[in-house]
Amino acid sequence: MIRIAVVDDHHLLREALCDLLRAQPGLEVVASVGSARSLVPTVVAARADVVLLDLEMPEHDPRHTVRELLHHAPDTHVVILSMHDDSALVSDLLSLGVRGYLHKTVDMVTLVAAIRGLRDPDRTTVVVSSPNWHRPPTTDSTLTPREVEVLRLVSEAMSNREIARSLDITEGTVKRHMRNIFEKLDAVSRIDAVNKAVETGALPSHRKKAEPRF
Repeated sequence: MIRIAVVDDHHLLREALCDLLRAQPGLEVVASVGSARSLVPTVVAARADVVLLDLEMPEHDPRHTVRELLHHAPDTHVVILSMHDDSALVSDLLSLGVRGYLHKTVDMVTLVAAIRGLRDPDRTTVVVSSPNWHRPPTTDSTLTPREVEVLRLVSEAMSNREIARSLDITEGTVKRHMRNIFEKLDAVSRIDAVNKAVETGALPSHRKKAEPRF
């Protein structure tokens, strides 16, 4: 189970989100926090794995809050979920150790995929999704032939172990390729990576598309 703390000063919105998350298999809401003042002690006491943090709360300095939270709960993954999308603030928070930034306009599928993506130890950032801000492009966003080959096998619902065996490479190498693919495509899950590769033409659309095993 992934233990989640939801932090938002809007009570109805916060409780609605908690109810939606509780309905998802493998997710458990362990804390519902309405103020920045009680955030750190509540998250620490609840032993939350993930904190969904709103930025626009009274008496709340996002940078200070994130520093304090990660100091007292270093193994907790912080994901910003907010209507605020100032590019400088987003960049600062990511540099402080925030694992992802999601605009509140994202759908539930994207949110849940981002939360589940935190299980991948090779990923430093889950996702940045905002209508007015884009992550600076990588020096080369083009998939290499090997990355395309790996993604083709992902589209056929192969696990990392099966891909490694098929390509005669190590599972660690497969994970490294997947990390690069996720970063280049700005993908939040394996199926998201496949779909985006098809949309951009990096992966032929006639390939079989199936929900991969995780």
